[in-house]
Amino acid sequence: MGVLSNKVDPQNLNPGDHIYSWRQAYIYAHHGIYIGDGMVIHFTRAADQEIGAGTVLDRFLFSLPPSHPIDTPCQRCGRDRTRKDGVISSCLDCFLSGGDLYLFEYGVSPAFFLAKARGGTCTLATSNPTEQVLHRAFFLLENGFGGYHVFKNNCEDFAIYCKTGLLVFTNMSVGRSGQAASCFAAASALVSSPLRFMTTGIGGLSLVGCGMYCISRLVSDIGVRRDVTKVPVEKLVDSLDSPAKITEMAKLD
Repeated sequence: MGVLSNKVDPQNLNPGDHIYSWRQAYIYAHHGIYIGDGMVIHFTRAADQEIGAGTVLDRFLFSLPPSHPIDTPCQRCGRDRTRKDGVISSCLDCFLSGGDLYLFEYGVSPAFFLAKARGGTCTLATSNPTEQVLHRAFFLLENGFGGYHVFKNNCEDFAIYCKTGLLVFTNMSVGRSGQAASCFAAASALVSSPLRFMTTGIGGLSLVGCGMYCISRLVSDIGVRRDVTKVPVEKLVDSLDSPAKITEMAKLD
């Protein structure tokens, strides 16, 4: 493991690990929780289309061809990719869909976090013990994780919740996903920086843009942001579709 790559050998995985695999030429990654015996619990949409509904990004990703055949069930785990969605359990091969395996890192330093320029690979937040991680994953496998949303409730959000128990309780921000935070950070760096008018030349604009991108990513990380609260998984199902309930639990804590 290191700054350049989080790639890991499947033989080195442990139950409770947060894993991911890049999709569609590294445009986005799919995340899940490894539970042992070559199986993964993950949050997805039908036919492995890890998208939400109604956004330009959704339509772009949906237009891309699937990275593997989906018309026959997997002979190992029996998964029928044409019908199953939500929180599911599948074998590692189905989860990877022909891609490489990567390990999401927890408890990294701010310097390491910023060195990983691409979001969705690590976080400053610390992971809970393995038994808690697996308990959340199996509970959500039976009870669901709410409606899928590409920016506020996606596969990475699911895996991070399983690892930390943390939920965002405000209405105006993205979820826990580092991928989504990177998209917003990039947009902010391009159009929202007041310092861009104080620079001259391509070099100055690039430096300011890079700085704004790094700062936006850092303050959006689940490990440092303040609009989060730890929610027991038993209460999660009732609160997922109601931010007001999550906010109320945050006040009680």
